[in-house]
Amino acid sequence: MTSMLMPGVTEIRHPTPRLAVNTLTVAGRDTGEPVVFVHGNVSSSVFWQPAMLRLPNRFRPIAADLRGFGGTETLPVDATRGVRDYADDVAGLLDLLGLDGVHLVGWSMGGAVVLQLLLDAPARYRSVTLVNPVSPYGFGGTRGADGALADPSAAGSGGGAANPEFVARLRDGDRGDDGALSPRQVMLSSYVKPPFVPEHADAYVESMLTTAVGDDHYPGDAVATDVWPGVGPGTRGVLNTMAPTHLRLDGLDAIDPKPPIRWIRGSDDVIVSDTSLFDLAYLGAIGAVPGWPGDDVAPPQPMVAQTRAVLDAYRASGGVSTETVLDGTAHSPHVEKPDDFVAALVSGLDGP
Repeated sequence: MTSMLMPGVTEIRHPTPRLAVNTLTVAGRDTGEPVVFVHGNVSSSVFWQPAMLRLPNRFRPIAADLRGFGGTETLPVDATRGVRDYADDVAGLLDLLGLDGVHLVGWSMGGAVVLQLLLDAPARYRSVTLVNPVSPYGFGGTRGADGALADPSAAGSGGGAANPEFVARLRDGDRGDDGALSPRQVMLSSYVKPPFVPEHADAYVESMLTTAVGDDHYPGDAVATDVWPGVGPGTRGVLNTMAPTHLRLDGLDAIDPKPPIRWIRGSDDVIVSDTSLFDLAYLGAIGAVPGWPGDDVAPPQPMVAQTRAVLDAYRASGGVSTETVLDGTAHSPHVEKPDDFVAALVSGLDGP
């Protein structure tokens, strides 16, 4: 099996009161301003290594694996709490390490996790950086910049929205490149912008394959609905934490204090996008999923517009937020252009 650790990166497992949390750190960097990196879905802390190694020496990089990913203990995920299981796990790690004044960095689903941490304890964090974050209104099943439910059932979101073949290949530990739905090909077509191939592609595939698969993990359970596409969110597992009936992170404008929020995103993201190739409603609109009933019933989710609206409200209420778009990158700018990503990140850590 390919080693997932890059030279200079060390791995430590911390027995917190909630669960054993696996972390990556940079050797010799145990002081300085803590920067805590939180990964996204079907990945692990391994994806943060290029950024961690490039972070200036005055910072202390720590990347945590979420439950059911990487080397962290695999425990069931209660999706009715949104992403709070994950956020509480990270907060428990910070408690164990005695860390406050933390810079939080969250990628994709991890963006929701760090926003939940911010909502829960805004005074604890020095800054927050969102990297291609999931919408504050979750993934799928909403319309408009205000994240209104397209249908009360949230049809088209949650555990049933995952592609069954991709799930099966994850479960089987598929390391090959045969078929568009192999983990490797999904990474090369969607995590990064083709034809870019990461230097450490094998390590990233191994990272994806650490994902625990099942109803309590990825993708989670599902329920049948009478509304197209016939599936709605269940109550367990990863994708259901991001169902809009469980995840609503639009209260940022009311928090006090308001640390600066930096939003960094790739220009060509096909996962978190207003035209997401992972949104069943958008796939229906372009004819890739049959039976689409039209915008009135199942509108594609304006994910980027929703994040922008929430951050606009944050600024209007006295907060500071900025948006940086890295051209020529997709869902993983920290992997695709790590030097440019770290330059944008550090500019945010230095203040607005």
